[in-house]
Amino acid sequence: MGQRQRPGTGLRQAEAVIVERYPQLLRLAYLVLPSDLDRHTRLLRAHRAVQHSLRAAGRRADRGGDPLAAVRAEVVRHAAGRPRGPLPPWVWGLRMWPSAEGLDEEARRLTGLTPYARAAFVLGRFDGLDEEAAAAVLARAGAGDPAGEVRAAGAAGAGAPAGAGAAPAAPGTSGAGPDPGPDRESVLHPADVHTRPTDLLLRRTRVRAAWGLAAVLLLAAGLTRAGVAGTDAGLPAPYAGAPVARAALDPARLVRVPAQAWSDTGRVDFTAWPARGPRTGDRALLARALGAWAAPTSATAVTTAPSTSAEPPEHPPQLLFAGDPRPGTAVVVFLDADRIVRYTEQGGRRSLDIARTDDADVTTAAAVTLNREGNTAHWLLAPWIATAGVRDLTAPATAVRPLAIGPDGTVTTELPPGTGREADSAAGPSRERCGPRPVLEVASSPRIVEKHSFLLADLGGLLPVHLTYTPPVEGADVPPARQPREATGPAALARWAQEACALAATDGRAVRSLNLWDFAVTELPETPGRAVWSCTRATWWTGRGDVRIRLRPPAGDALTVAQVGSTAACGRFGQHVLAATVWRAPSGRSYQLAAGSREVVEIKATGSLNSRTPGRSLAVAAPAAPAPPATLTATLHSGAVITALDARGGGRD
Repeated sequence: MGQRQRPGTGLRQAEAVIVERYPQLLRLAYLVLPSDLDRHTRLLRAHRAVQHSLRAAGRRADRGGDPLAAVRAEVVRHAAGRPRGPLPPWVWGLRMWPSAEGLDEEARRLTGLTPYARAAFVLGRFDGLDEEAAAAVLARAGAGDPAGEVRAAGAAGAGAPAGAGAAPAAPGTSGAGPDPGPDRESVLHPADVHTRPTDLLLRRTRVRAAWGLAAVLLLAAGLTRAGVAGTDAGLPAPYAGAPVARAALDPARLVRVPAQAWSDTGRVDFTAWPARGPRTGDRALLARALGAWAAPTSATAVTTAPSTSAEPPEHPPQLLFAGDPRPGTAVVVFLDADRIVRYTEQGGRRSLDIARTDDADVTTAAAVTLNREGNTAHWLLAPWIATAGVRDLTAPATAVRPLAIGPDGTVTTELPPGTGREADSAAGPSRERCGPRPVLEVASSPRIVEKHSFLLADLGGLLPVHLTYTPPVEGADVPPARQPREATGPAALARWAQEACALAATDGRAVRSLNLWDFAVTELPETPGRAVWSCTRATWWTGRGDVRIRLRPPAGDALTVAQVGSTAACGRFGQHVLAATVWRAPSGRSYQLAAGSREVVEIKATGSLNSRTPGRSLAVAAPAAPAPPATLTATLHSGAVITALDARGGGRD
């Protein structure tokens, strides 16, 4: 046991620890907090967890405990606890998120762990504590099985690459001693942030709302003292006594953006949408929608997109739409920070659908699904959409069929009967034959972007998925990189027509965009013509990326080579790709194939097959079964070596 100190000494020691190690403690709290919080809320609650650890950690230090271990334990305790109701700190007029690339990738890696196991992962991987020291911190934080949580964290981190700021723990490092050194002072923490205004045009409205709220609170206080009942009439019971919640659930305080705000702002996303629809003044409908959101009953069907919080709003949300897209169906759409919420009344039934909108832009904030009924879909388009039409993605030569945009920004599409939903796979040719795949082709107003049209696919979510295309590069030893472009040109439409059947495998609730990247074009043995190697990357609203590698021969069906989840491959931070598969030629002979992206200069096969070939492709006779699969690697122009993405789902720089 440590020796008791003079009262107040521990508080000063804990404060010194927090000031000195604030970025590391903030990282600990951020990664322990649940991943279903949006990044802004998570960041603010991480700051709250660190700052609220001061007094309890000071008391622990006064009793002779190590100040650093005490602070860490209190940070974990606060972050692992269940937050109740609206919590400070609040930041008015700004949205914030960590600037550290890769921090949210680490957070997604820990999604399946308990809060204490996430804490153990951070303490060992980032802060350099050994298992015993990490378990001691968890025990102080209130974990029921500290050793078990440490083991779970170890299993989760066993295959993780050591990246910037993620070096493995040094043996023998304890929580009581100093950090292992300056090389552990990682940039992978949330103390450095990006900020953006919520919307400068709304500032005046929000200030007026704040003054109005203050007046209402003063009036409510006076009525309470006078014994007048019914101030909270009509509010759900759990929120009737909370002033902030009362304001958030008041239809009169909904944020409404001026109709032309979108054309005079540098932030073109959902925050620029005006309130539209014939029932934006229907207080009863709006009150029912807000009430169902705040405290849904068992009769209200609530659907949330993956990693999306269903918590009620902490401040008055923004109203985007209120109306009847079809007779007998009432719909209300709200925006709350990085969430969009759709409330529906239909035939006596009520439903609530909630999706994420992190970093939405001119394309991903272009439309919201109001209602689907049979083969008919109703959409609300962004105010900057000038024209809209529908095309069949499986028929690239067919012209776009124009759609009439209503005065309130709504369009209705008739989906072809028998539109297929089957997912394509390597199971057989019949999977390649699917029904029509209708997509919206919309064009932005010249006031936003000139001659800018793009494709949106309805894949079952509240928000459509933006389709893009990256063509192959050929020619020079190291061809220049190409960026994703809108999938409206002839080449893009022709390629998406070949991959359209695979869209059914995409979770439209979670995915914001799909990019089809043709990263290599190669010759196949015994077959005239050239094969295309492609990587389709599904980028989630959370930032996660899932990829599917496909090999499409000159004739016949495509082969799915690999499917990998939660990877940087084929994206901005994973531009170097090698793919490999065993392919059977028409003669019946099997070949080991591999192809790489533009910087690959050599491909090597080891294990059951020994081969080395210069260039970006390899095709050699495969070893006879039951030989184990060969290991394929590639050397880049820079000298770095990458491993192939293949059917085993492997592949890493």
